Order: sequence, then structure tokens, then C-alpha cells
Amino acid sequence: METFNYHLNAYIDSWMGPRDSRVRGWLLLDNYPPTFALTVMYLLIVWMGPKYMKNRPPVSCRGLLVVYNFALTLLSLYMFYELVTAVWQGGYSFFCQDTHSAGETDHKIIRVLWWYYFSKLIEFMDTFFFILRKNNHQITLLHIYHHASMLNIWWFVMNWVPCGHSYFGATLNSFIHVLMYSYYGLSAIPAMRPYLWWKKYITQGQLVQFVITMAQTSCAVVWPCSFPMGWLYFQISYMVTMIFFFSNFYVKTYKSHGVSKKDYQNGLVATKNGHMNGVGPTDSKSYRKLRAD
Repeated sequence: METFNYHLNAYIDSWMGPRDSRVRGWLLLDNYPPTFALTVMYLLIVWMGPKYMKNRPPVSCRGLLVVYNFALTLLSLYMFYELVTAVWQGGYSFFCQDTHSAGETDHKIIRVLWWYYFSKLIEFMDTFFFILRKNNHQITLLHIYHHASMLNIWWFVMNWVPCGHSYFGATLNSFIHVLMYSYYGLSAIPAMRPYLWWKKYITQGQLVQFVITMAQTSCAVVWPCSFPMGWLYFQISYMVTMIFFFSNFYVKTYKSHGVSKKDYQNGLVATKNGHMNGVGPTDSKSYRKLRAD
């Protein structure tokens, strides 16, 4: 295994160039195989899990869902606050920010972004809850693509561009996740469901997030600094895929089914696309809001 890790790391380094030495020795970052193996395990569970649960009753995870969603809400809030304060105090540029130009601020950004990377591993639990609750219709291509890709993308980000212009997308996404996971935490509490009307607007916020991130990344292409140009092009490309998938989800979920404004106000949206982890067949068959993260 050590020989395999050595050769794989050597190949990646020859392809990507020298890594950022500031993250050496950090959990999961020195070698790519653990992150890749965790992703493969995730995909195997996505494939085998529904088969295993097929002839078994769904598992009610209501209490665990409340804890899980609010824990991710707090983690997202922590990351958002730390990133915003660090960027503000360190004088980070909106248009283009190098990875070695802000001293201690860069180190603070790196520490927070490691938690952002690690949170993508925690979020695999979203899918596992769907499987346990037999909400298989919620395990969509968008859901799998987003969850599986983000953990791997951020492993590479943390090893090569762990600060600088990488801060913006993570900051904006952390804010969206504060809204999203708090929503799903509340949706796991039956008494709160009639008051949850803003799911549609979270999806709109996600789409706006991708557009703003793409625009901000493009600024560094137009007004470049020393931030690697290849990473900017990659992020723009990934944002395009997110806009495509989320737009398709939004149209199918909120336009094609003719859901009325009253339905949203009463928290009674019921469709077959997308996914959420707040409720399922063991809690309420009439309340299945969707989630597109």
C-alpha cells in the first residue's frame, strides 16, 4: 500500500506540480487514496444500500436527523463567520487573491477550508439517511454527482490552492448551507412543518450562489493575479455543470408540477424529483419536500 501511495502521489505531483507545504501532515491530505477510497465506498453504499433495504422496513431517524442537521448548521455557520472575518481583516481582494500574499490570514483561511473539505465527507450521511428511510427517489444523479465530486475536488484544492481566491465559493456555500440545514433540521420536527414555506427560495439561492461564484471567479481571469489560471477555468466549468443540474431540478420540481403558492405556505409540496433528509415515509407521506444539494 505504501508503494502504491508513493507512486500515485508521484504521478499526481508530476501532473499538478508542487503541493502547498502548509497542509503537510493534515488529516487525509497527504495521500489521495483515502479520499478516493471513501468516495468509492460511498458509491458502493449508494448502489448496494437500496438493495439491502428493499425487503426491510424503513428506519425512522427523526431524532438523529434533528441532531445531524443542526450540527451541520452550526458547522456551516462557524465556517461562514470565520471566512468572512478573516477575509475582511486580512484585506482579501474580491477580484483576485493569490495564495501566498496575506500571511496569517492565509493560514486562518486554510484552517477553515480544511473543515469545509471535511464537511463534504460528513455530508455523505445525507444519502445514507435516504437509504435507511427508503427514500430512494431522492437519490438523484444531481445528488450523487454533487456529493461524490465535492470531496475529491476539495482534496485537490487543499493541496494546491488552499487559500487565496478559493475562499469565495466556500464562503457563499457555507452561508447557503446554514439556511439549508437549519431548514431540514426544522423539517424533521413534525410541529414545525406547517411553517416551513421557503424551500423553493433555498433552491433559488443555490442557483444564485453558482452564478455569483462563476462571476467572481471570472474576475480573476479578467484581472489576474498569481492565482493559478487552470484552477479558475476548472471552477468556472464546474459551476456551469451545477447551474445546469440545479436549473433542471428547479424546473422539474417547481415549474412542471404546478405547485401553488398556498402549497408552499402550508409546507405541503409533494413531488418526485430531488431529495431531502428531513422527513420520509416513516414520518409523513403527505410531506416530502425536496432537496437539491
